[in-house]
Amino acid sequence: MRIVIAGAGMVGRGLASRLVAGKHDVTVVDADREVCERVYSQLGVTTIHGSATSIGILEDAELNRADCAAAVMRRDSDNLCFALLAKHMGVSRTIVRMRDPRYEEVYKLAGVARVLNIVDLYLNQFTWEIEEPSMREVTAFGEGKASIVFMKVSESSPAAGRIVAEIAQDADFPTDCVIVGIFRPATGRFILPRGNAAVEAGDRVYLAADHDAIRTAARYLGVK
Repeated sequence: MRIVIAGAGMVGRGLASRLVAGKHDVTVVDADREVCERVYSQLGVTTIHGSATSIGILEDAELNRADCAAAVMRRDSDNLCFALLAKHMGVSRTIVRMRDPRYEEVYKLAGVARVLNIVDLYLNQFTWEIEEPSMREVTAFGEGKASIVFMKVSESSPAAGRIVAEIAQDADFPTDCVIVGIFRPATGRFILPRGNAAVEAGDRVYLAADHDAIRTAARYLGVK
C-alpha cells in the first residue's frame, strides 16, 4: 500500500516506522528540513521538505498515487487543508489526528474516513493509570468504548491455576469479557487460549471488553 504522511513529529515518525516494518511504500512530508533528513536517515523512506498544505509540495509527494493519506500535523487547520487537498487529488481514504473536537464535523464534511481524537485517547490512558494502575491498555476500539488491556495475575487471584473455561463460567468473572491471550514470562511463551488453557499466577492476561467489564475482570484477576 502507498501511504503519504503529513507531519513528521513523534506520531508521524512512529507511524512511518510501523508502516515501513509492514512493507508499505511510505512518503513523509514535513516543513522542517532537518526533521526530513533525520526521518530519511533513520527509516529510509521518501521525505519531501515543504508544507503539506501546498498543492505543489503534494504533487511532488505524488499524493495522487496514494492509497491512503494520514494527517498528523500539530494544527487542525493544517490537517483539514491537507485532507481537502487529498480528496481533491483523488485519495480514497484519509485519516487525521484531531486535537480540537470542534473540528470533528468539518473533518467529516471534508470526507475524512477516520478522525482520531487525541484528547480522548490521552484521557482514556490517564483514566486507566489512575483507576487501575496494574493494568495497561493495548488498544481501544468501538469508538473508544471498549479496549484490549493486559494485567498480571496475582498469587491470590481466583484465576490462578484454573483453565479459561472455568474462569469464564465463574459468577464473579464478567460474561461480556473475553480472555484473548496469555503471556507467560517464565517461559517467554504467548498462548492463544482455548477453553482448556491454564492460567498461572504471574501470567500476563489480555482481556477484550467494554470498560466496565474490564474493570470487573481486572479486580478478579488481580485480587490480593
